[in-house]
Amino acid sequence: MNLSVVQLIKLGQRYLNFWPEKPELSHYFSDYRSIQVARFVCRYFPALALFTVIIQVYFGSGYPLGQGSIDGVANALGQALVYGLFILSLPIQALVILGVKADKFLPPSLASWYRSGLEKAKEQKQKINLSELTIYKPRYIDLAQLLQLTFAPKS
Repeated sequence: MNLSVVQLIKLGQRYLNFWPEKPELSHYFSDYRSIQVARFVCRYFPALALFTVIIQVYFGSGYPLGQGSIDGVANALGQALVYGLFILSLPIQALVILGVKADKFLPPSLASWYRSGLEKAKEQKQKINLSELTIYKPRYIDLAQLLQLTFAPKS
């Protein structure tokens, strides 16, 4: 599908939220590691960007050496903002990449595994809503939803 950047970011966020946090999935799916990295980046990099801007302005201004001035702050601010914006853009880039991946169709071998997993879930008659999952031409987001439903705690 042709999606806008905002739609890709939202789809990437949904894909990130659907993946269960089960370490045993790393043995079966290569996406698990990228999901873990994206979770780390989205969680910690906004704070890292703010920290980077503050530290660069502080040290670039000359205040630690006792030679600080408002001109030093103004000179250091531009470079600090560039670094901060770059670090702040990394979570958005991760979500866009995940959105692109979520929109791709599963390869035939993984699609057959997905269909058999969907059939097993239907046979077990779990109290889950399987109507939103597709059978024909499943995508990676469908796989993440199935995994979430499968690994959800049963009450």
